[in-house]
Amino acid sequence: MPVDHKRINGPENTIPYKLYTKLNVKSFKEALQDAVKNGVRNDKRKLDEHRRIFMKTDIVSQAKGSAYIEIGNTKVVVSVFDPREIPNKNEYSLNGELYCEFKFAPFSCPKRRLHQQDAEEKQNSIVMKQALEPAVCRHEFPNFQVDVYALVLENDGSALSAAITCAGLALAQAGIPMFDIITSVTIGIQGDLKLLDPMLHEETLCYTSINKNSKTGKNSHGIVILSLLNTHQQVTEFYQVGSLDIDDIEECTKVLTEANKVVVPLVEKCLAKHVIKGVKESSQ
Repeated sequence: MPVDHKRINGPENTIPYKLYTKLNVKSFKEALQDAVKNGVRNDKRKLDEHRRIFMKTDIVSQAKGSAYIEIGNTKVVVSVFDPREIPNKNEYSLNGELYCEFKFAPFSCPKRRLHQQDAEEKQNSIVMKQALEPAVCRHEFPNFQVDVYALVLENDGSALSAAITCAGLALAQAGIPMFDIITSVTIGIQGDLKLLDPMLHEETLCYTSINKNSKTGKNSHGIVILSLLNTHQQVTEFYQVGSLDIDDIEECTKVLTEANKVVVPLVEKCLAKHVIKGVKESSQ
């Protein structure tokens, strides 16, 4: 992959200091036992409990609409720009298009990221686009394209679902016609454990095959992301990574559907604050 030599990317061979800590000598089973004790996680949350969420609109002054979200230590900012003609397209398109770009800031992860998109970021961009398209009235801006840029400032798990929720908020603030408010939630599965809104180290444990179910002999592990239109109760995107049993997928879908209902009032309250602020400024 070509590197932008005009930027100072930092040392190429840096090694995270965490590799030398005592925590690194633990096996995955020991790390999982330390992560969840008696049904309580390290941050004192229950298995089906969200982290605290903070949202704010109108963050980027140059953008048509923008939003910022904090879920625990995960921080994401999304910018939405005015519709423009679809580039390099000769035929007329009845439906407009969304261009979505998902990017980790170079300093957002334990391992430094490059300025160019890698394979994971490109995949996340595709998932983000597939989640947002059903929520947007694309027939309202034919032959035009809306650009959505998501930048993860700090990644402490559930970054993609946070970006999708933040993008829906930014689209609404930008005045883009939408069918409904879109929210997204992540759940991690490791054997019989199901961790709602996992942190980064919990996601790492869920990606790895560790424990087998003593009764069924199955070894479910992975991450599931569900994006939902709450009013219509329609799933816009179901994204899964890992090896999961059908029963686990069904149970996770129910848990994620209920978890999305918790996030919706927060998005509505944030949009209401933005409208009230705009009315007050226009009346002055």
